Amino acid sequence: MPERSRKPPVDPNLAAKSIIDRIAGKEQPEQVKNPAAQALGRLGGLKGGKARAASMTPEQRREIAKKAAASRWGKK
Repeated sequence: MPERSRKPPVDPNLAAKSIIDRIAGKEQPEQVKNPAAQALGRLGGLKGGKARAASMTPEQRREIAKKAAASRWGKK
């Protein structure tokens, strides 16, 4: 699996150094996102829900909606 772009440093020494740098107020380099990756993610996100709903039966959609409503309104 590919590594995430905003994953914290794995090495504990690097993690400690970044914490100290943040406390000391040293600037960190700006993380720039890849525009091509953003566009691809947006494309998939725009059509993903519609494609999933189209592949389900009405009963499956109803069950998912009931579960979502119960989790939303069941919390107090």
